Amino acid sequence: MNRPWLPYAVLAGGVLVASTASILIRLAQAEGMPSLTIAAMRMGLAALILLPIAGPRLRSDLPRLAGSHLRLALLSGACLAVHFWSWIASLAYTSVASSTVLVTTNPIWVGLASLLLLRERLPAASLAGIALSIAGTGLIFASDTQPGVVATYPAPRFGNMLALVGAVSASAYLLIGRTLRSRLSLLSYVWLAYATSAVLLWAAAFASGTALLGFSLFAYALVLALAVGPQLLGHTAFNWSLRHLSATFVALSILGEPVGSALLAYFTFGERLATQQLAGFLLILVGIFVAARSERRAQPT
Repeated sequence: MNRPWLPYAVLAGGVLVASTASILIRLAQAEGMPSLTIAAMRMGLAALILLPIAGPRLRSDLPRLAGSHLRLALLSGACLAVHFWSWIASLAYTSVASSTVLVTTNPIWVGLASLLLLRERLPAASLAGIALSIAGTGLIFASDTQPGVVATYPAPRFGNMLALVGAVSASAYLLIGRTLRSRLSLLSYVWLAYATSAVLLWAAAFASGTALLGFSLFAYALVLALAVGPQLLGHTAFNWSLRHLSATFVALSILGEPVGSALLAYFTFGERLATQQLAGFLLILVGIFVAARSERRAQPT
């Protein structure tokens, strides 16, 4: 690549846009919209908006796609559906800071899977970056178990568990994407994953009797903003980056999302950060920096 800095810039932009997701979700929940409805509409709108753009690539890519790879793409969409349902639901029970930082503990799961399943050898600096980020995540998790925090949110421990389910499913989505990106164009892969996720989430909403209509125009506008911003711009940036950067580094960089989300939550909802949370954010940022330096040194010049 003639511009080696471009993947890092695209990834950073994706993280910034994705940081707004938790705020938009919280506002939609405040309008009375259920978490499953938010997830289903977010993915459905994203798939519909992307279809005219991805259509030409799908027509050329799908006939050449082996059945096993198509099944992987559908599995990726299923992982994405679990990710968005569990994480969006977690925001109704715990703080924005805790939810977003726990759902972005992808490096723990991606790193282990890369090591054990994909037989990848991770550089020592990447392992150090993961360790620092995990330590920061632990500090933020510990701060959410204090009595004052437990009294502020409906069920912070349950919300934290949902966020961790979202982290594991997102890690599977990232790893499958890395496998398929050499066989599918970005647009084809993203649309298949989004469409599969949308179908499953809408089916779950219908099966559970979750309301899909009758909400305010503001609530629907918030969901549309989620689909266009964090979903199409943010997550597409993550998928594009996977072709140029390792899955472990992309997952680690996404840890920058809770930092932006926590700052936005402070100004929007008045959510204050405890000392442990601030220390955790610092460790996470240091971990991202260490891993970024390791990734650049590993790139061919």
